[in-house]
Amino acid sequence: MMPALPTAIAEAVASYPARARQSFDAIRVMIHQEAERLDVGRLNETLKWGEPAFLTDATRAGTTIRVAWKRKLPDVIGVYVHCQTALVDAWRGRFPDLRLDGNRALLLPLENDLPVDALKSCISDALTYHRGKRA
Repeated sequence: MMPALPTAIAEAVASYPARARQSFDAIRVMIHQEAERLDVGRLNETLKWGEPAFLTDATRAGTTIRVAWKRKLPDVIGVYVHCQTALVDAWRGRFPDLRLDGNRALLLPLENDLPVDALKSCISDALTYHRGKRA
């Protein structure tokens, strides 16, 4: 069951255009589904830099995932991870058709359907990023 969207996040997302809100909602569902499937604990949903962020505070298994639409990039919604992770480089090698920005963002064109399989894989990688480091 999806938790209610925290008020601060709902207010931030309300400023997005309709298509960006729809994409945000779909990505949020995927993040929660993958978190449950991977058993990374309850997600903390908050704002970081004024953008919706998802954290695995309970287990610290993953890195923060931010999902945001930005006025300076109006045709995409971004899935952002910490720039000091190796995630985007790994995605670049596995998913050459995805639009990746530097070492921190997956940019998803709003006019296209979401690349569900690739996106779920990227979300899973982010949600479990720190698991292998604790051995």
